Amino acid sequence: MARRIDHIGIAVGDVAAALAFYRDALGLELTAEEPVPSQKLVSYHLRIGEANLELLSPTAPDSVIARFLEKRGPGIHHIALAVDDVEAEMARLRDAGYRLLGEKPTPGAGGKQVIFLHPKSTGGVLLELCADTRHAPRPSATEH
Repeated sequence: MARRIDHIGIAVGDVAAALAFYRDALGLELTAEEPVPSQKLVSYHLRIGEANLELLSPTAPDSVIARFLEKRGPGIHHIALAVDDVEAEMARLRDAGYRLLGEKPTPGAGGKQVIFLHPKSTGGVLLELCADTRHAPRPSATEH
């Protein structure tokens, strides 16, 4: 089940202008700038409370974000919800009839495993489920 909003992804065409607004004018702390080669983008994380705004800048014209910008212009791309186990949530939601954009989780920013739900299944909102596998509980030596 979803635990909290992890981040809100915002597609940007002009990173400098976006940072001037979110970081400089609003005073949000830029906590990370990270290339995500699997998605052909650079992700800029700006902390706000317990969540982040994630500015998404394409690095190739055939990336999902470049196509989004071409079609819709800059703006909110997705809302990401933190879950404990992406694969378990995928199975649960698929069984409930929701459409996933992929057969398995992919690597996302921050070392997270991610999967997206199709907006046609979620009332028009692109939702991302993400799990931070770097900090997941590890079984003890006595657990099998």
